[in-house]
Amino acid sequence: MAARLKERYRNEIVPAMREQFKYRNVMQTPKLEKIIVNVGVGDAPSDARLMENAMSELAQITGQKPSIRKARRSIAGFKVRVGAAIGCVVTLRGDRMYEFMDRLLNIAIPRIRDFRGLSKSSFDKDGNCTIGIREQTIFPEVDIDAVTRVRGMNVTFVIKNTHSVDESRELLRKFGVPFRT
Repeated sequence: MAARLKERYRNEIVPAMREQFKYRNVMQTPKLEKIIVNVGVGDAPSDARLMENAMSELAQITGQKPSIRKARRSIAGFKVRVGAAIGCVVTLRGDRMYEFMDRLLNIAIPRIRDFRGLSKSSFDKDGNCTIGIREQTIFPEVDIDAVTRVRGMNVTFVIKNTHSVDESRELLRKFGVPFRT
């Protein structure tokens, strides 16, 4: 069974984008390639359980096992050494990506207190969008009573075949990403 947003992309978003930006070919249409969810665990070198908790919560949220990210250089001010585990990341593609995006947009983001929309300036020069989430408890998969420490995460939407930031923003807007006006 295909994800709901995947069907919407094929049947509604692609024709609308082709008409709006005058693409001659379907393959010119921008497409969501992957979603990367990254959690930084700065206290992990001092307490290994913090990394385990972060990994299990990220696995619950995304439905996929995270991989550990290690420090590439030492930073004395943060007491970080080369090779120390400092975060975990998940890369979602295909149906899992669309299902995560559906849950993020329709369940998690509406649960954010005092939410006024996502910033339009969260795009890089290649048209990828990164959203910062302050606490993992907005996801219903996370048991609030089992949370030991509130952690933030970055969610990056990687978009391919984009020619400008405006095209990427319009694609995400058509998916239902709420931007500030």
